[in-house]
This record gives sequence, C-alpha cells and structure tokens, in this order.
Amino acid sequence: MSAVRTQWASPGCLHSPRFSTSSSCMDGSYAEIVVVRHGETEWNADGRIQGHLDVELNEAGKQQAALVADRLSKEPKISAVYSSDLKRALVTAETIAAKCGGLEVITDPDLRERNLGELQGLVFREAAKLSPKAHKAFLSHRTDQDIPGGGESLGHLFQRCTSSLQRIGNKHKGERVVVVSHGGVIRSLYKRACPNGKSGGKVLNTSVNIFHLCDEEWTIKSWGDVSHLQQTGYLESGFGGDKTSG
Repeated sequence: MSAVRTQWASPGCLHSPRFSTSSSCMDGSYAEIVVVRHGETEWNADGRIQGHLDVELNEAGKQQAALVADRLSKEPKISAVYSSDLKRALVTAETIAAKCGGLEVITDPDLRERNLGELQGLVFREAAKLSPKAHKAFLSHRTDQDIPGGGESLGHLFQRCTSSLQRIGNKHKGERVVVVSHGGVIRSLYKRACPNGKSGGKVLNTSVNIFHLCDEEWTIKSWGDVSHLQQTGYLESGFGGDKTSG
C-alpha cells in the first residue's frame, strides 16, 4: 500500500467564476451534499470489474469507512444519509450514519455504479481478450453506447444519478447531507457540475467531494479530499474511480 496523499485535487471549474463558492446561491437556500465513494473491496484491489455485482468491503475498506465516519461526525451536522443499495456503498453509509447521530440510511438504486454488462466479474486487464465487444463498448466515448449483456450507456448513467442528486438537493435545502456512491457515478456528478472543466481525476475510496445545489445550479466546494486517511494506508493505484471505474 502506498503512503496516503494528504493533498487533494481541485477541479478546474472550482476556480472559474461560474463555479465560485461566492455564488448568489450561498445564502442558505442551497443543499450541501457530501458525496463519498465507498470503501475499498477485494475486487478494487484485484482490478476486477464490479458494476452491479454486490461485493463486500474488505478490511481496509471497513477501516476507511470508520475513518471517514469519524471525520464527518466532527464536522457540521448531517441531516440525512443516502446510499446506493449495493453493499460496498451501503455498509460505508451505515458506518457514517451510526457515527453521525444514529441516522437511518435511505437507499436509492439510482446511485448504483454503472451496469457494465458482460464485463462484470472480469479482471480489467483480461477483459479485451475475454469479451472484446463489451470492452470496446466500454472504452467508447459515445454517450449512447450500451455495453453488451445488459450494460448501461454513459448517458443513461449520467441521467439517473444526476436526477437522484437533484432530487436530494431539492429536498434538503438549507441542510447538509451525505451521499455514498461509486466511482463512475461520482465522475458523472462532477461532469454535471463542471461540464466544461478538466477531468476530476481518480475518485479514491472514501474520498470526500462536496457539492452545493441551489435549484438547477451545481457548485463544487471541494474535491477528492482524503485527509482523513492519514492514519492508514490505501491503494492509491487500486482499481476503479477513473475511466476504468466499475
């Protein structure tokens, strides 16, 4: 395991006027949504594609979940915790909810990782040989490209997860809430907030990414913060959270 990175990347849009935190929405009429990627799984560590398959956290992932929960419990009050219904996200969310006042986790399947069809369960480095059509579809930049075997297009993923976050934002104006999800989802949320921004880079396990939602306007307050992981190691090169997310 590599040493923990204590600095986090700021997305390009964070510094542009459109995404400045001095927006007119910063008057209490916005929702602050703390989006967290789930803790590490053995499949993350092995470079195996998960998608909708329900993989458990490994021991490192459980430790990461405990550390991010402790961190969030010491920050401003959390009003609600939402999560993908897949175990790796749900257990992370339950750990956070228990530490932040014993909240009940609200699950939403629209926060699930992208369905990657025939690729699910394959080691990524072997996918091109074992399922060439699905691998080619996965690497396509077309937003309408489905993946063979029931997989989703990037456009479908974008629509379902951004709609979910918008619903949460509309419901929780003036509050701070946590959403636990997956690398592919969080990259889509970044794209919604920063349509013309640079890539958000790799979304690390249990990284904290803070969005402000004021009606249809999305602002990123901070991105990729893993400062809570100073007490432990983690696989910075672990699979997922970038263009190979799954």
